[in-house]
Amino acid sequence: MIKEKKLIAIIDDEPDILNLVKINLEKSNFDTVSFTEATSFLEYLKNNKKPDLLILDLMLPDLDGIELCKDLRNSPEYQYLPIIILSAKTEETDKILGLELGADDYIAKPFSTKELVARVKAVLRRHHFYVDKKEDTDGIFEVNNILTIDKHKYLVFVNGETIKLTPTEFNILNILVEKKGWVYSRDQILNSLWGNDKIVIDRTIDVHIKNLREKLKEAGKYIKNVRGVGYKFEE
Repeated sequence: MIKEKKLIAIIDDEPDILNLVKINLEKSNFDTVSFTEATSFLEYLKNNKKPDLLILDLMLPDLDGIELCKDLRNSPEYQYLPIIILSAKTEETDKILGLELGADDYIAKPFSTKELVARVKAVLRRHHFYVDKKEDTDGIFEVNNILTIDKHKYLVFVNGETIKLTPTEFNILNILVEKKGWVYSRDQILNSLWGNDKIVIDRTIDVHIKNLREKLKEAGKYIKNVRGVGYKFEE
């Protein structure tokens, strides 16, 4: 049985970079579709196969990449689409903003094509783990009639309201609630999520925890910071 190739969509307004990424991904046995603007990508989505991953430049001629990332994360159909931002913006604040928007990784230009391919593979492996785990979990977790986590369906409810979490946010929450009261360092959480594939960006876990607390609203209080150590879940 021939394994179907993963389809990678690439959006970048620089033709040389677009071709460079396309060639190297295809050499690594991926299929690709490429676009120099966001609108043509959005038109493609209407009538074609959903890509398995998107590589997204932030500075596009027709639509800000930040806005496109936001729109995809707010779409029921594409909210879990793996996204790697590939950008000339290299400040840590830009990388943190990318993570806050729900991007799975952030690669700064100029970049190594070998590293790019490796990180595409790493993000796809993490996403595959997330999808598979939907069918391999063990029940419903409830806290004080406020927070409900349905591990079978990968759903979270706060006071009956469905809360949309990214795969990374859900997995962090799951790590913390599985052993209530245990304190996890940032490195332990990173290793639990990504192992050797972890993204080395300062404050990565802090950004995800901040987003998670905000989304959980009243239930966000159960995620506690242990100064100088890390985080725990405690009622």
